[in-house]
Amino acid sequence: MPDETRMNVAVLGAGGLGKAAARIMGLKREVSLQAICDSRGLVCSEAGLPGELIAGISGDLVEGCRHLQEAGEEDAGGVATLAAVEARHCDDPIGEILAMAPTLDGVLVALPNLPNEFIPGVIERFATAEASLVFVDVLKRTRAVEQLFALDPLVKRSRSVVMTGCGATPGILAAAAVLAAQSFIEVERVDIWWGVGIASWDAYKATIREDIAHLPGYTVERAKAMTDADVEALLSRTNGLLELRRMEHADDLLLERVGVVEHRDQVEVGGVMDTRHPKKPVSTTMTLTGRTFDGKRASHTFILGDETTMAANVIGPALGYLKRGLWLKARGLFGVFGSTEFLPMVVR
Repeated sequence: MPDETRMNVAVLGAGGLGKAAARIMGLKREVSLQAICDSRGLVCSEAGLPGELIAGISGDLVEGCRHLQEAGEEDAGGVATLAAVEARHCDDPIGEILAMAPTLDGVLVALPNLPNEFIPGVIERFATAEASLVFVDVLKRTRAVEQLFALDPLVKRSRSVVMTGCGATPGILAAAAVLAAQSFIEVERVDIWWGVGIASWDAYKATIREDIAHLPGYTVERAKAMTDADVEALLSRTNGLLELRRMEHADDLLLERVGVVEHRDQVEVGGVMDTRHPKKPVSTTMTLTGRTFDGKRASHTFILGDETTMAANVIGPALGYLKRGLWLKARGLFGVFGSTEFLPMVVR
């Protein structure tokens, strides 16, 4: 890492997770948020963007920043900070971030991944342009992560590092399974059961559409084609609750990849999302069951505190893995790695 006390980072995506990333980065002294983009434009500043300002903007990111500047808003960073913000509409926001690559250390990808090839395509674009950076994503679907691993030769040639599946699940829960597996000679199964509560689905539209794609009778293509009214109608029928079982989650691929399980079908992921209340409907747990060297059968369970939000459990680990990616890059190790291959580092 060029400077151990400061990582210059751009965020791709300004939905619920992207804005949460901005807020969390604003509380970290080792991270400087240099740019964040949505589908219509970007906001950037070499002096660093105020996380609270970005997190508080609703709707169009660019217009939101302009409105605050014109109003002389002094909160969340002050006028001096706002004066340094450059907000502009553009047809190719990701291309604008790519042009900034020489001034960046890393990129946190918080884009919606519908269809499966979207985020792998974004990473491929950066790698093809030989932008030597560290990327971290919070991808969930096995097929999407498989596509990223296929980019390993290209990523290596660009002298980049990609850390994939680095949110909550896969991410912190899959990493916990690696640690839990150390007690056992044979791991029989890994069960991940998550709970998420949000006050309104509007805050995490992309995430919820991805989850809807796991429901019986739905596909990635169908979920992507749903209008907001379609989603509202579905949630009205379920009283705001989505219960998902046997999800296509990359925890299976990532745990098989490092030898925790022999076969992917030993890993099962499911959960319950409440889209109308912030309280988690169930606790988030990872339970690993196995057999010890002396023939005992037992389980280890890792439980996330109910008070920790989805954003805290996704973005926190992602930043830790971003720092680990910079650690790898500084040591000349390039390529695509999963969240089960290294521990995240602590970002202060």
